[in-house]
Amino acid sequence: MANNIAKMIDHTLLKANTTKSQIVQLCEEAKKHGFASVCVNPTWVVTASELLKGTDVKVCTVIGFPLGANTPETKAFETKDAIEKGATEVDMVINIGALKDGDDELVKRDIRAVVDAAKGKALVKVIIETCLLTEEEKVRACRLAVEAGADYVKTSTGFSTGGATVEDIALMRQAVGPNIGVKASGGVRDLQGAEAMIQAGATRIGTSSGAAIVQGKTASSDY
Repeated sequence: MANNIAKMIDHTLLKANTTKSQIVQLCEEAKKHGFASVCVNPTWVVTASELLKGTDVKVCTVIGFPLGANTPETKAFETKDAIEKGATEVDMVINIGALKDGDDELVKRDIRAVVDAAKGKALVKVIIETCLLTEEEKVRACRLAVEAGADYVKTSTGFSTGGATVEDIALMRQAVGPNIGVKASGGVRDLQGAEAMIQAGATRIGTSSGAAIVQGKTASSDY
C-alpha cells in the first residue's frame, strides 16, 4: 500500500526559511520514493525543475499563497510565470474573504483566472482553507472550483488554524463528484493517516512527511 500511496504524494516544503540544500534533499527523496510531485514556493521552481529533469516527478508550486488575498490578475501572472519556469501543477488559494461575503462571482473569477492561465500546461488545484469555513461554505467553494474548471480541490495551506480532516475530505468528495481530484493537505504524518484520507475520497496527499509515510513511520510534524 505504501508504494501505491507514494504515487499520490505531493512532497511538500513551503516554509519561508527553506534553503537550496533542503530543496535538493526534497527532490532526491521524491525521486527515490517515486512521489507524484514536489510542491515548492515559486522561487524554487527553476531549481526543482532542473533537479527533476528526466524523471516522472512533477513540479508543483503555490499561487496567492498562503492567504489567497491577491487579485485575480496577480494570480494569473504568477501562474504564467511559474509555468514558464517549469511548473506543471499549481495549487492556488481562493479569495476566502470573498467566499465568506457571499461574493461567489469574484471567487469563481479568481479561480478561472488561474485555470485560464494554466490551460493545457498545468493542473490546477484549488485550496479552500477548510479550517476557516462553515460546512456550507466548503461545499460552495468546491462547487465554484468545479464550475471554474479546476482539476482538484484541496483542503488547506498548512499555514492556517488547521489541516485536513477525514470528514472534510468526505464532504469535498461528495460536493465535487467522482471526476475531480481531492487533495488532503496539512497534518498527514503517517501511513495510517494517509490511508484514512484516501478511504474518504482523497486522490492526492500534500505532506512534508512523505518519506516517513512510505517507510511506515510517523513524522514529528507536518509543514
